[in-house]
Amino acid sequence: MAKEIRTIGVMTSGGDSPGMNAAIRAVARACSYYNVKCIGFYRGYQGMIENDYCEMNARSVRNIISTGGTILKSARSSEFRTPEGRKKAADNLKKAGVDAMVLIGGDGTFKGGQVFSEEYDIPVIGVPGTIDNDIAGTNFTIGYDTALNTVVEAIDKIRDTASSHDRLFFIEVMGRDAGFIALNSGVGAGAEEILIPEEDLGLDRMLESLKRSKRSGKSSSIVVVSEGDKIGKNVYELADYVTENMPDYDVRVTVLGHMQRGGSPTCFDRTLASRLCVKAVELLLDGEKNVMVGLINNEIVATNFDDGLKEDHSINKELLRISDILSV
Repeated sequence: MAKEIRTIGVMTSGGDSPGMNAAIRAVARACSYYNVKCIGFYRGYQGMIENDYCEMNARSVRNIISTGGTILKSARSSEFRTPEGRKKAADNLKKAGVDAMVLIGGDGTFKGGQVFSEEYDIPVIGVPGTIDNDIAGTNFTIGYDTALNTVVEAIDKIRDTASSHDRLFFIEVMGRDAGFIALNSGVGAGAEEILIPEEDLGLDRMLESLKRSKRSGKSSSIVVVSEGDKIGKNVYELADYVTENMPDYDVRVTVLGHMQRGGSPTCFDRTLASRLCVKAVELLLDGEKNVMVGLINNEIVATNFDDGLKEDHSINKELLRISDILSV
């Protein structure tokens, strides 16, 4: 029989993403609605180890739904990877009276939570919060939509100067192991070429694509590059290669960097965070544990950690085909 849940802890871990505050708000207010105490841990697992937390209620999370970042801060904890670190965290949860945890983060957060739950029988529910959208078990992660809109807006502005000066811009976006941001923003912004880690297109193919664009009459081009793309060592090497082989192009590089993580979350991300976190609290109260919540075909579903962490969230190959067709 599942134990009664009287206090639920919440934390954000890993890279921050727009919508995390909306997620924290939803956990706190769902707990208040169901008459459950809520405790927020600062800096993820490290805060659990250091017993750094605050009590949260419906009023303490007012006016945060529209803000970026996370009021609970975020960190990666090397100490939590050790048995000694997890023991400290478990002891602190027990002292604080925490019966279950909502973990907002990515796959690393979920892997740590799964091990922790199995060792100390503490129910945990994972909520996917990462701009990379690289978690199986959900069509969308919290922050992904906002990051896409940030990137598309930046590319639109860069295109203005590219066309004004007949330039070729390489624009690097986040995505060390996944090309979701690059692929979708590239299609949305009308990029001539999109380079992602899932598809090693090769230098020759990229060069031929750019030459084809040049022959068709294009005087400027945009190439969106995921930071994890395998063609070159980095985006600057790609730019140098094109400069050597296509001297007629005035080549520039823009690395968007951490601006993609910031900013006020879109309505979609605020709504997604709210739906996922209310469901996370309800699942804990129903005795569920070791699952992550996600959005599949606009329905909130729960996926076992084992299944979610083993599967790959594959990119949409149809978008690659569409990109090739539209870049003529």
